[in-house]
Amino acid sequence: MISSSFTQNNSIQSTMALKRIQVGERMSQAVIHGNTVYTAGQVALGAPGESAADQTRDILSRIDALLSEAGTDKSKLISATIWLSDMSTFNEMNEVWDAWVTPSNTPARACVESKLAAPQFTVEIGVIAALD
Repeated sequence: MISSSFTQNNSIQSTMALKRIQVGERMSQAVIHGNTVYTAGQVALGAPGESAADQTRDILSRIDALLSEAGTDKSKLISATIWLSDMSTFNEMNEVWDAWVTPSNTPARACVESKLAAPQFTVEIGVIAALD
């Protein structure tokens, strides 16, 4: 939804409505702006302390649910950022990722090693997707 208003000098100022999904005190799990969905970094709440593969499966399931709630799906991914607490798990994570992404619709992607917020989480993934 776009709304316009006149300012003092009669120029038009446009603002786009934001829709927030699963709003919490600290952050929303996803935000829709225009025709784009931005997710927060997702961790494996259903598989803390498990292998990188199991955590990746749990995270991608969470992302599927968020994208569905927003009205889109993984075939519309624009970009993904993946954080691994240990790059030695890169191939393990990629095995699950490769089975999940939609062929011919793979997003731009970055994957980096980083210390995550809690030691039981070894993978974190955030995505951006289109609504159309």
